[in-house]
Amino acid sequence: MSFFKMLLGFAPWICLLSLAHGSLERLKIGLVVVAALTVGLAVTRLHRGVIMWVGLLFFAYAIVAVVIQGDLWAVRHMAALANGALAVAVWAGIALKRPFTLEYARKQTDPALWTHPVFLRTNHQLSTAWAAAFSACAALAWQRSAEPAMPGWAYEVASNTLLLSAMLFSTWYPAHLKRRRQAQAAQAD
Repeated sequence: MSFFKMLLGFAPWICLLSLAHGSLERLKIGLVVVAALTVGLAVTRLHRGVIMWVGLLFFAYAIVAVVIQGDLWAVRHMAALANGALAVAVWAGIALKRPFTLEYARKQTDPALWTHPVFLRTNHQLSTAWAAAFSACAALAWQRSAEPAMPGWAYEVASNTLLLSAMLFSTWYPAHLKRRRQAQAAQAD
């Protein structure tokens, strides 16, 4: 999956990170904007699969809890809830043998390879990397909201590093496997 397509797939979540911090009003405005963005991306089919559904459900919940009800617990734990929702969805997909990356990988892979063990294993590994990153980000966010052990900027650097690492791995790993297969084929000839 290309880096740009990953950014587009996670655009609502990235947008939430950049818009919804600093004040309750910014959080409320950010949630409404991000929910509208998620619906728009879903309708235009630029956003799909489990990440789209988690986004639609999570942002609907967040609007009800934060914007309508003013639930301060949800406000305080928004980052942990967001990352936790993504982690649960991705781990569930892995458990059900439907890694979320399959939705994206199939768009750029020959349908004849969709059931190939290497294709399936690669997507399992990519989704596992994402699930681990989301889980670690959720744990960091929960710890930050409960009893911070380090400055706020350190949590943000750690979370962003985890997510960027998952994105880079998702770009690098399939290309690495392809180069390795090509090298092996060249040696066999």
